[in-house]
Amino acid sequence: MLPGRGAGATPSARAGPRKPRRAVPGAGDRGNMESIILKGRKVVPGRAKGEAVVTTEPISFIGGVDPLTGLVSEPGHQLEGVCLAGKVLVYPTGKGSTGGSYRIYDMAVHRTGPIAFVQLQSEPIATIGAIMGNMPVVDALDRNPLEVIATGDTVEVDADRGLVIVTPKK
Repeated sequence: MLPGRGAGATPSARAGPRKPRRAVPGAGDRGNMESIILKGRKVVPGRAKGEAVVTTEPISFIGGVDPLTGLVSEPGHQLEGVCLAGKVLVYPTGKGSTGGSYRIYDMAVHRTGPIAFVQLQSEPIATIGAIMGNMPVVDALDRNPLEVIATGDTVEVDADRGLVIVTPKK
């Protein structure tokens, strides 16, 4: 049984009425654009490439993400019900308690978490989890990634060089 759910519930099952989901930011119609290169600061070294999931809201990995499924479980969060597993998470910053570091590590080990972080501003909790989980992190980019990257874009994070390469979804 998954935490917070009744017996036999699936990760997508919910108790009570569903709140309308707030719009997830996008970068408009960019279908004809080539790759976009953003330059920033290496926080945690490494490279990863995958589909972007973008939110303008901070995320707590303790209580806000189900570690067994990778689904954002925080009620009312912009990404509520979205799976982070295998994705490049683009978000402003983390929030929550120090236990979030271990949760990020645990999700990395079990492959239920993001493969990289692109942040406006890194913070110690997510950074420590990313270090333990060997997940590249870049922040302080020359352009706001929340305005440039849209959910569904392909994002390559080359933290060693401080680069984020975005290929817009067609």
